[in-house]
Amino acid sequence: MSEKLRVGILGGTGFVGQRFITLLEDHPFFKVTTIAASGRSAGKTYEEAVKNRWKLNIPMPDSVKAIQVKDVQDVEEIKREVDFVFCALKMAKDEIRELEEKYAKAEIPVISNNSAHRGTPDVPMVIPEINSDHLKIIDVQKKRLGTKYGFVAVKPNCSIQSYVPPLSALKAFEPEKVVVSTYQAISGAGKTFKDWPEIEDNVVPFISGEEEKSEQEPLKIWGHIQNGNIVNATEPLITTQCIRVPVSDGHLATVFVSFRKKPTREQILECWASYSGKPQELHLPSAPKQFLKYMTEDDRPQTGLDRDFENGMGITMGRLREDTLFDYKFVCLSHNTLRGAAGGGVLTAELLKEEGYLLSRKEKEAGVSAQANH
Repeated sequence: MSEKLRVGILGGTGFVGQRFITLLEDHPFFKVTTIAASGRSAGKTYEEAVKNRWKLNIPMPDSVKAIQVKDVQDVEEIKREVDFVFCALKMAKDEIRELEEKYAKAEIPVISNNSAHRGTPDVPMVIPEINSDHLKIIDVQKKRLGTKYGFVAVKPNCSIQSYVPPLSALKAFEPEKVVVSTYQAISGAGKTFKDWPEIEDNVVPFISGEEEKSEQEPLKIWGHIQNGNIVNATEPLITTQCIRVPVSDGHLATVFVSFRKKPTREQILECWASYSGKPQELHLPSAPKQFLKYMTEDDRPQTGLDRDFENGMGITMGRLREDTLFDYKFVCLSHNTLRGAAGGGVLTAELLKEEGYLLSRKEKEAGVSAQANH
């Protein structure tokens, strides 16, 4: 095994940052060497900075407790200690966009959990099993930024991770219209029940910005590269409602879909059972062996029972049946802070490494080019 890549986590004190830290403990490719946050946390050890704000039900890894937190604005200092960074910051969108490009221009690749660059035409927004070919746009982006190694890649919103994969498996049948309602866990808002007691015995029928992302982001994922930009797909037409429910983790979605070429139920189940992508082909460490799983029980998938399928990196579906207004309807589920956030980011980084876009210090010193292994 070649040396592990040195990883920085921007926004490491927050919920998603904490997920990144636990997922990277003993990772075969990566090692956390730097944690950065706002100026308020800078100078403290990670353990001091997080103190009573550790939100996960697994302990903080000993390996990060004594790391001294840096200010995210100290790009040049952080540059000396990392090969790339994950970004899980909570800041204004324009500030994040500017900061991520600042890191990229300092030759630090950025894999972002934020939405700031999801609409940027030369920034790939990747679900690794679905649109790994979009990574090719990085070469165009690097020309724009004037970089040799630095770039920004993003993962999509957690709300779409449950229904975009099963729909992607059915692309050959040309989905035309899709209606989705998502029932989203409180961890998607960075909360636990201790932080948000008002959510108990309650449902909130509004999540700011979520429906717009849920309707638009799939079209970029299903788009194509043309003239140095990712051009969004024009179909299917998607409408969504996004609802916050009193669940700790896991985003459930109900989906109604009509196709230009209506498949049989058996064809749909076969497409789901056989669907896989580059992460499975490359046997990436975080890749689920089975990406999509259909559950035959009438009352599955259930959030509490099924969100951890394939270590939270697989998608479960159920209740597939014909509909009176649309062709079919079904229910699907993803783990929002694993597949939907930090886990999806780690899987994207693994793919970027294997495709030659993330290099170690020694590889850079040896003059290896940062480009895809075509």
